Amino acid sequence: MERRFRLVLACPDRLGIVAMVSNFISSHGGSIADANQHSDSSNGWFFMRVEIVSASVNFSREQLIEQFTPIAQSFNMQWELSDSSQPKKVILMASKDSHCLADLLYRYHEGELDCEIPCVISNHDDLRSMVEWHGIPYHHVPVDKEDKQPHFDKVHQLIVEHQADTVVLARYMQILPSSVCDLYRHKIINIHHSFLPSFAGAKPYHQAHERGVKLIGATCHYVTEELDAGPIIDQDVVRVSHRDQPEEMVRLGKDVEKTVLSRGLRWHLEDRVLVHGNKTVVFN
Repeated sequence: MERRFRLVLACPDRLGIVAMVSNFISSHGGSIADANQHSDSSNGWFFMRVEIVSASVNFSREQLIEQFTPIAQSFNMQWELSDSSQPKKVILMASKDSHCLADLLYRYHEGELDCEIPCVISNHDDLRSMVEWHGIPYHHVPVDKEDKQPHFDKVHQLIVEHQADTVVLARYMQILPSSVCDLYRHKIINIHHSFLPSFAGAKPYHQAHERGVKLIGATCHYVTEELDAGPIIDQDVVRVSHRDQPEEMVRLGKDVEKTVLSRGLRWHLEDRVLVHGNKTVVFN
């Protein structure tokens, strides 16, 4: 795909936002390849995502940022301008379950995910051979149940060393401390094997079986201090019946988990997810 600049913004809704942004782009000779917008009447906020063909403007990303800043300030915008030629660095984390990690590695290997994966971190050594087959470094960072802080300190160290833009918890079965969640707000993506807010916490498929539900699902969301309560990026479901035991629900759910996580990550990498409060606007 040709190189593009992606402008995403959110601000209090008022007249003239689209016209101002469009005029700014056209005044610099810019060609708009894709544009999406949403006005939320419930809270009076406006959201927008625009892709600009970089070859159509005679400016660098930094120069465009400098030029657009006065406009953004006049509209009180929360905004970002990214360059598609600079893929995000994504660290994957997992424990023992391999299905989500294997799916992401496959999609990365096939070029479906526009990112760099500098390493995989796990609190177990079970998945090493699979990861290293892809030529990706594997860091086994054990967890001492009596004192988990050294584990989290090492994880944070690796994130900093690799200058990660995004961290994906691909069935990483540890709860990150609030300090890490705060530092990387809206940059840590988790897959929860339930259709949140139902059945948060441990063994959601067993909870669903006991409740007798007819649909089970998975939720891709940003990680916050509150367990399984961050802004939701994507969800999906699969139908089950009274005949399905928890083990069958787990099998069915794994397919949903893989799809939801990869889709949510792809949208995040393409700057399609805008967070406002504890909700998201997803221009998919």
